[in-house]
Amino acid sequence: MEHTADLLASQATGADEDTASSARGSEDVPLILAAQADITAFDALYDRYLPRVYRYARAQVRNDEEATDLTQLVFLRALEALPRYQVRGVPFAVWLFRIARYAAIDARRRQRPMVPWEALTETLHPASSEPLDQTVIRQEEMARLRHAVSGLSSEQQELLALSFAAGLTAPEIASVLGVRPDAIRKRLSRVIAALKERYHAS
Repeated sequence: MEHTADLLASQATGADEDTASSARGSEDVPLILAAQADITAFDALYDRYLPRVYRYARAQVRNDEEATDLTQLVFLRALEALPRYQVRGVPFAVWLFRIARYAAIDARRRQRPMVPWEALTETLHPASSEPLDQTVIRQEEMARLRHAVSGLSSEQQELLALSFAAGLTAPEIASVLGVRPDAIRKRLSRVIAALKERYHAS
């Protein structure tokens, strides 16, 4: 199906990602400055990033309720730290997902290890008013994709979560993890290649 192909396809080029990251960062600046001047203006940043933070959170915990709690924790921590955020420093998305990543690590330490990749695969296969036979095919492909992802290492799964659930570019992921963008692109390429192999073998 189309959405599975999106996950198994190659990543964008470095130039495309740099352009996307820069444009997204520029759009955030007036929202950040407004929120630093007036805390009630934080709502705009919350609305902008809520879907991506929730998808990332849902890929880290066991159920929707825990994902909602983790998402709220991320934004509470971001709100508390916002006065110290420097617009000319790291991009806001990177800063926010660093907070999300550490919050997710803390959450996983308190629970039995489990990565509910239904959240990621449902994002790639959104529910729709499709015919029953197409729904069955979609569910089968989701099951195959979940099985393939479950065989990856936790580090590989984290890369997929940051890339597909959080929607970060390779340069943004590199900043979150503290490594070079080229290294992230290579890792993602290897992860997707491994995922393709597992998917088609299942």
